[in-house]
Amino acid sequence: MAATVLNSAEAVSMSVYVVRAFIQMREQLAANAAILKRLAEIDKTLLHHNHALKVIWQKLQPCFSRCPGRRKRRSDSREKSNKVIARRGKRGLRGVSENNS
Repeated sequence: MAATVLNSAEAVSMSVYVVRAFIQMREQLAANAAILKRLAEIDKTLLHHNHALKVIWQKLQPCFSRCPGRRKRRSDSREKSNKVIARRGKRGLRGVSENNS
């Protein structure tokens, strides 16, 4: 508007500058709107996945409560493996002749 009143080169360049600034602002707002839309989609997906995981977890909880926390002691498992090794040592390994060892 100032360019039409003042009729100077500086006023015209300033008017073009202002118009370009408004165009750039409009493009940035459109880009922000697209980003916000995508974030809303991601948020919706995460909420859906969160709900699905909660359902799975609730269905798994009874399985955990059925099996009381019976844990093997490390010493028990070591004793069993030692027994297996001792038995193999007496009989030899299956499929391998003792002469080849």
